[in-house]
Formats: sequence, structure tokens, C-alpha cells
Amino acid sequence: MTQSTFNRTSYGENTVFRRSALATAVLAAAAALLLTTSTTATAAATAPGFLNGTDLPPHPSSPWFAGKVTKGLPETVPFCLDGVLPAAGSRHRTFGTDLDTGAAQISVRTASNAAAAKLVTTLERKVAACAADWLRATPGGTASWQDYGKIAVEEGAHVYGVHASIPESEPGVHLFGIGRDGATVTVVNWGQMGHLTDAPVPAFKKTTTTAVNKLNP
Repeated sequence: MTQSTFNRTSYGENTVFRRSALATAVLAAAAALLLTTSTTATAAATAPGFLNGTDLPPHPSSPWFAGKVTKGLPETVPFCLDGVLPAAGSRHRTFGTDLDTGAAQISVRTASNAAAAKLVTTLERKVAACAADWLRATPGGTASWQDYGKIAVEEGAHVYGVHASIPESEPGVHLFGIGRDGATVTVVNWGQMGHLTDAPVPAFKKTTTTAVNKLNP
């Protein structure tokens, strides 16, 4: 009798213990899920917004095809921007057409407004010096650049154009829109075969304005 009572009591205690452990595990799992969901939602809320293909200067004979927004820098960094964009805090999206025209947007979430302003200055200097730097490294080539001015959007944006070509090869023209909203910097690059006179500057300024407005700092 005593032994039987002891067994029933032991079984009951063990049962209660198992239920308590299960309840604790369920609560812990629920808390972890809430934390993960909250973290994911926060990350989504703070990730910079990106252009869509319809935000780019219209191509006369092809739609724009947009890649996925991807963390880090693109495998091939756009012309003129080598070595100045940090991989940390960066996201990018590339765009293409059925022909030779392509584009890319790279956005960088920096540590502070001051860091973002410094990065903008570095990028602007790099693009402004790109034609001269390219000529020094490319004997026989030709290059030119154009400052298309500033845009009044958020903390500001600036548009530049660069043309470069080598003998017996098609010339290339590139447009760059560099802008900032708070601690986030974005660069939009558009390029195709041609010269600066072929570049859709007014439409690209609208694209740059849209890119900065979409940053969601």
C-alpha cells in the first residue's frame, strides 16, 4: 500500500514536471518567434527602398528588367565607382534591357549623417575625376565629363555624365546620380553605347529624385 501510493505520487510529480517543461518550451519558442518576427520587421522597415524598372529613363525599344535587391555590392561595380563603395551596409539592384542599355542602383546605410555626407563627397570627387583618371590609364583613349548640377531632394543629390572610348571600339556614355537622405547614400548609374549628347539627362534627374525619395531612412 505504501509502495503503491509512493509510485502513484512519483508518477504524478513526473507528469506535472513534464507538462511544466513543455509549457516552458512552448513559451520560449513563442518568445523566440516574436523576437525573430520583430527583428525581421525592423530590418525590413529600415532597409532602403529601391527603384523599379519603370522609374528609369524609358528605353525607346525595350522594357527594363529589374533584378532582385541584394545585400552587398554587385559582382561588377559600375564604371568610375571602383574602390569607393563599402560592402558593409550596402544593397544593390541591377537593371537591363534587350539591347546595350543597363543600369544599377547601390544604396549604403552608414553609421551616421556625418559618415553619409563624407561618403557622398568621396563619390562625387571620384566621378568628377573619372574621365581624367581613365585617360591616364588608357593611352589613345578619349574621355569627357559633364556636371549636370544639383537636385533639391532630401539632403541633396548631384548628377554627372562621363563619356569614354578607345579607337576601333564603340563609345560609352554613363550617367551618375548621387544622393543622400539622412544616413543613407544612394548611387544610380545608367549606361549605354553613345556620347554625352545621347544621354537622357532630364529623365535621369527624375530617376535620381525618385531614388532618393525612396530611401526610407
